[in-house]
Amino acid sequence: MKLLLIEDQLEIQTTLERAFKRQHIHVTICGDGARALDRWQASVPDVVVLDLTLPGLDGLEVLAQARKAGLKTPVLVLTARGTIGDRILGLDTGADDYLPKPFDLDELEARVRALARRAGTPSSSAASPAEGAPPFHGLSCDDASAAVYFRGAPLDLTPRESALLRALLARPGHAVSKERLFEVVFAGEPDVQYGAIEVIVYRLRKRLVDTGMQVVNLRGLGYLLKPVP
Repeated sequence: MKLLLIEDQLEIQTTLERAFKRQHIHVTICGDGARALDRWQASVPDVVVLDLTLPGLDGLEVLAQARKAGLKTPVLVLTARGTIGDRILGLDTGADDYLPKPFDLDELEARVRALARRAGTPSSSAASPAEGAPPFHGLSCDDASAAVYFRGAPLDLTPRESALLRALLARPGHAVSKERLFEVVFAGEPDVQYGAIEVIVYRLRKRLVDTGMQVVNLRGLGYLLKPVP
């Protein structure tokens, strides 16, 4: 995926470029509103992340000119202007999503990927949850039914809980990003709030109480499935 980041704050540029590159997303940066449209047209990206407060030309004007020029790239507006009126103005101008500063990095990545999916762009190089993975401390998946078993007995899980657990079992002993889990659990549900993944994690933890396994949150990395000490 190609992403155009139109943002003038150097610290944010560096942080976001590093984060997106870890997700195998090619990032082009423009810090000047007056030059943003030319950069956008020169190499049309799959998603644009656009700050509203820019030198040279206001972000809303950049967006308005882009839409007038026929550029249909999905745009996520990123700004410190957090009022409802500003949000409505941005969406009316042609933005597809809106995230106020300060923001959660995982949420930003998830929203960018959601915009890419809606536009039909492959948004991740990560593999889907592996079927037929070897048992992990008594937990195993069935290829045909996608059910999860503990020591041969099926676990009573909802479809979302099952999807979450299978995604964790696909990478036993490794953290899976919150953004990746959201993609798996809520695939094809663009209107679901990002924080909903935490509800599913909470429910899954309760389901796993009798298995001796737990789901732990590694800050900044994601969730990890591991035995209870």
